[in-house]
Amino acid sequence: MTSTPSLAGPDDVLAVLRGVIDPELGSDIVTLGMVPSTSVEDDGTARVTIALTTMGCPLRAQIKKDVVGRVEQLPGIVKVKIDWTELEQGEKAEVMAKARKRIAENPPENEISPTTRVVMIASGKGGVGKSSVTCNLATAIASMGFTVGVLDADIWGYSVPRMLGIEGRLEGHGEGDDAKIVPNQRKVGSGRLKVVSMGFLVEQEETALMWRGLILNRAVQHFLQDVRWGDMDYLLIDMPPGTGDVQMGLAKMLPRAEVIIVTTPAVAAQKVAARAAGMSRNNYLRIAGVIENMTAFVSPDGARHEIFGSGGGEALAAELGVPLIGRVPIDGAVADGGDKGEPTVLGNGTAASEFRRIADLMVTEITPPVDMGTCTVRLMESPVTIST
Repeated sequence: MTSTPSLAGPDDVLAVLRGVIDPELGSDIVTLGMVPSTSVEDDGTARVTIALTTMGCPLRAQIKKDVVGRVEQLPGIVKVKIDWTELEQGEKAEVMAKARKRIAENPPENEISPTTRVVMIASGKGGVGKSSVTCNLATAIASMGFTVGVLDADIWGYSVPRMLGIEGRLEGHGEGDDAKIVPNQRKVGSGRLKVVSMGFLVEQEETALMWRGLILNRAVQHFLQDVRWGDMDYLLIDMPPGTGDVQMGLAKMLPRAEVIIVTTPAVAAQKVAARAAGMSRNNYLRIAGVIENMTAFVSPDGARHEIFGSGGGEALAAELGVPLIGRVPIDGAVADGGDKGEPTVLGNGTAASEFRRIADLMVTEITPPVDMGTCTVRLMESPVTIST
């Protein structure tokens, strides 16, 4: 018999809201004092009061999306209602003081800008095509004119450099404490890819890394702290399979990240993928959706062959209460493009079309880029004009 999860409480709501970052102030809305109250009613309705510095804040829609997306995934929550209010002048000054103090006393743990939309591409097990999904989506988004970072966090199984056709060692820039690693880059249409991978640090692609969990986690921290990523619209992270040290370390360092789970149609793969989703939610990360990879093979005569079964992606999305945002068919062009360093999304075919559709959905609905609009707050400049 399946047990019913207990209803989340106000403290759970407050905890998950620590992952909602005000992109311009560079801190979470709870720490800034922008969440004066939370409550949960018996019918599963969560009420959140959010105080903005101005009701006309252009980031209001994004904050709403992030709040709803995170809170509605708590146990027993069926609806999220937001009560908007505006801070008094003295409270606005206090929020700004908190933001400045936090930056002064707690310098950023990484080089990822608060305005970068971070998306982790995760899976419960290997062999589901997670890396090919990451590379093709990153390339598709970059082709729209965005700057997209790609972090190959699968330290053992690095494959991103080959799939994206990027070679060369990572080089440093600057001296002393200011020395940073510069990502390798590739221009795609009017956009750009910035890529960091262990594959750029080893002498040969076949080199086996026999590192334990804590060393792996430290390597990923270096990729976030010691790389000069610069301005990016997106950072897509090719996560290692499973729920180990690297995954937990990244969740801690990037609390505002969102997660897309990749699975295959097989029920067994779907069950394992649910564990990755569970770990993400336990770390208060939002599950943005599910992608089913290797859905089916369509032969030249139009016949559909479900080689790896059917229904896994749809079942997982339903279980998690998130959208199934794509179903990528089996297409030999995906593997061929990965081997040649030319992602299939740059060409034609059934998989290419689906990757482009998913990327467009991400940019427009699922994980839209941060739009600073008319905000004019600049924490390190004076005077400061408050507009958030």
